[in-house]
Amino acid sequence: MDITTLGGPLPQCGVGVVAPFDFALDRELWRWVPDEVSLHITRTPYVPVEVSLDMARLISEHETLRAAVSALQEVEPRALAYACTSGSFIGGPAGEQAMCAQLSSASGGLPAVTTSGALLEALADLGVRRIAVLTPYTRSVTDSLVEYLRLVGVEVTGRADLGLTRNIRAVPYREVADLALEATRGGAEALFISCANLPTYDAIPQLEAELRMPVLSANQVTMWAALRRIGLRPVGAYQSLIDPQARAATQPR
Repeated sequence: MDITTLGGPLPQCGVGVVAPFDFALDRELWRWVPDEVSLHITRTPYVPVEVSLDMARLISEHETLRAAVSALQEVEPRALAYACTSGSFIGGPAGEQAMCAQLSSASGGLPAVTTSGALLEALADLGVRRIAVLTPYTRSVTDSLVEYLRLVGVEVTGRADLGLTRNIRAVPYREVADLALEATRGGAEALFISCANLPTYDAIPQLEAELRMPVLSANQVTMWAALRRIGLRPVGAYQSLIDPQARAATQPR
């Protein structure tokens, strides 16, 4: 067999992803990524803490971020993403901006994004200022997300949470859908599903069709914003953030 006729592999550009130690949805991130992109995922060190405000603080410490970025240097990514919602909103808007600065500084100046910052970019792209939030968190962690959004001028019209402190990765789509209906009863323009460890990829198109509004998720906005930093777009049909036809279908009539 003459493999010289195959021509590949495709040239790759990399996105470095810093994720919490308990992150379990590597495959979900890849589903938004075009063929010419490789994800280089590293995790923060393990700490014996359940999902909580304390955990969010531990996994977002600047020293931890710098150590994680150093582990990615050899593969030379073109952009960095911190894939965690709670870890990036726990310090408020100023804390989120400081995290991006730390990621960029530790990498020698690469563009960087966090999940919470990516959410704000996505809302601006959609022209949305009133949202419902759905989280797997306890009430105190959800309160912190709502406060972060309030500080940047985003109104939360409805909310629902599962009260979980572990095994978020195992929540089924049906439970997410039921919670989405509860959260969106207050006149929201869009729904945000928080937590990078909550599966959402296949649920987004179905929820948009049922709710008639854009549905954003933590992993979706993170990949969208990270790829934006390198001039690329994610893949994902029937998702308003990505697909112009889906966006047109969720506009008010």
